[in-house]
Amino acid sequence: MDGEPFVSADCGRQCPSSAAIVVSEHARDQRAGLIATALTLARRPLLEPQPPSCPVASDRRDTARAMPEESTTPDLVQLTRRWFEAANRRDVDAAASFYAPDAVHESVGMGASFEGVAAIREYLGDFVGAYDEFGVEAEQILDLGNGVTLAVVDQKGRPRGSSGEVQMRYAAVAIWVEGMIERFTTSTNIDEARAAAERLAEERR
Repeated sequence: MDGEPFVSADCGRQCPSSAAIVVSEHARDQRAGLIATALTLARRPLLEPQPPSCPVASDRRDTARAMPEESTTPDLVQLTRRWFEAANRRDVDAAASFYAPDAVHESVGMGASFEGVAAIREYLGDFVGAYDEFGVEAEQILDLGNGVTLAVVDQKGRPRGSSGEVQMRYAAVAIWVEGMIERFTTSTNIDEARAAAERLAEERR
């Protein structure tokens, strides 16, 4: 699911602030088509393992200088891990609770974007609901600084009515503001996602 560079320095609170996508029969048909596209793409052979451009680590913060008892900065690595734990157990309400009211959830490969918590929650419900069995695990989570996180993710599932399992590996880049997700973007082009996330973290200094 390759795509154009997907992360912009203008994201954050400057992203579109639509409260929600109006739910209609057309919107539901569109979501159903997107889920079908995702399942089709997931059946393609997995990308060859890509060596990380940096050492695997829980995050990049200078913990030697940190004073946890005095810090009020959210632990974005832990928050990201909790989001994936909620997704893994199909707890859509819990996963949606991590998003800011005007958040955007984007899938580069599907060419789809969902704005507002209600629309994001419905999309997540439709997506995991397309599987009889579903599991997602973050192999690596990095806090790149300035509210930007990168996760490398392995996802497996058995689509409804199917006896076969599909698997995909992708990157998820999130922009966090005050402990809430402002933008969440996924792409199977992991190298491109990593580079874009690192640039974004630098630009947000």
